[in-house]
Amino acid sequence: MKFIDRKKETLKLEKALSGNRARLIVIYGRRRCGKSTLIKQVLKKSDIYYMAHAADESIQIQQLADLIDEKVPGFAGPVYPDWMSLFKNLHNTLRDDITLAIDEFPYLVKQYGGLPGVIQNLIDNFRDRKFNLILCGSSQQMMQGLVLGTSSPLYGRADEIIRIQPLEAGWISDALNCTTEQAVEEYSVWGGVPRYLELRAEEANFREAITNLVLDRYGVLHDEPARLFLDDMRESVQPYSILSVAGGGSNRLSEIAGRLSKPATNLSRPLDTLINLGYLSREIPFGENYKNAKKTLYRIVDPFMRFWFRFLAPNLSALELGLTDQVWIKVKRDMEIYISAEWENLSRKSVPFATIRGIEFGQAYRWWGTNLNNKPMELDVVAESADSKSLLIGECKWSVNQNADLLLRELKDKAESFPLIRGRKVITALFLKKKPAKSGNTEILIPDDVMKMLR
Repeated sequence: MKFIDRKKETLKLEKALSGNRARLIVIYGRRRCGKSTLIKQVLKKSDIYYMAHAADESIQIQQLADLIDEKVPGFAGPVYPDWMSLFKNLHNTLRDDITLAIDEFPYLVKQYGGLPGVIQNLIDNFRDRKFNLILCGSSQQMMQGLVLGTSSPLYGRADEIIRIQPLEAGWISDALNCTTEQAVEEYSVWGGVPRYLELRAEEANFREAITNLVLDRYGVLHDEPARLFLDDMRESVQPYSILSVAGGGSNRLSEIAGRLSKPATNLSRPLDTLINLGYLSREIPFGENYKNAKKTLYRIVDPFMRFWFRFLAPNLSALELGLTDQVWIKVKRDMEIYISAEWENLSRKSVPFATIRGIEFGQAYRWWGTNLNNKPMELDVVAESADSKSLLIGECKWSVNQNADLLLRELKDKAESFPLIRGRKVITALFLKKKPAKSGNTEILIPDDVMKMLR
């Protein structure tokens, strides 16, 4: 798959590496998001890229020395007893400035915990060193601790800290050469993780990709959550359990605690960890304050993880027996409902980047509660304009068998009974899979519109 997007990250890296002094750059993010590819994209032929692995410290020092020797002949001649001696000799030997990139840096730290202190010494005492240093890793918690933790030797010393996130949904059409409508469906399974998209592109169609890569017990992505948890957590039982419950539809704290037979107070830390790592989000209705919101839902953020815990977690026994066709029937049966939920997410996410009726809006939320008629009501999209004078109220539907006139009437009825209008002008919008023949005075947004804004 071709190198897609990452323009901001590339420009930031290139600017840092072109400075007139040596820089320390830290890059981190979950596995398979393209960190290594990004680094290789900006390195020059004279630069050095080293992929660390789970080997003894002495072996890795020698392997890095051998790699440097290819660019700096004779460098591997001496025996380096420690990391500092290697870095010092690199500084003394180089004639021209270069960049040394160390990928999967946490592997080195696990073998020698004093390495961050060595790099601190290098940065503080060798300000004229002749090489930039890029430290990259997939263990998000460890990388954050190394550079963001106030007790870390490297705290405050990084010139750039770049957290690599999955691609935005608007790039899926480019990655898979598909329509925006198909891109919504593909994104609901693979998300924006470049490696997942690369694997998907090698499969013949949507069904075969899901079956071969995910459902099949020998599929490349069949055990993906376990691999991700291994990067970031000492134990995976609790996060696995929380995501299984949330993926199954229990999204309130009380529901999660009840399903796990644990006091709700015991879940604060693991929930915060999953939120910080980007696996969970805390959702509140429009108009609520995050600090004291009483209505809170915990939802899986990443589409692939949401798909895995929705469809694989409850069917692992059947999949272990090789019953992939049976499980696929269940997936196919519920797929439209599942994609509809992702269409809602994408629609809300696109709102701040849209201009509707010449008006710009802020972050969009769902809303649920009691309306002015004292009846329970839910709204898919609610957003306030930047000047606080207007309110966008929207409905999202993915099925093509929708009566647009009926949807319009229902949406306007909901808008009239919404208790938080407070004198603001109301603009209604429908987010639909297909544009209807007539739309009255309501904005209609389809995949072409939404995905264009998510780039």
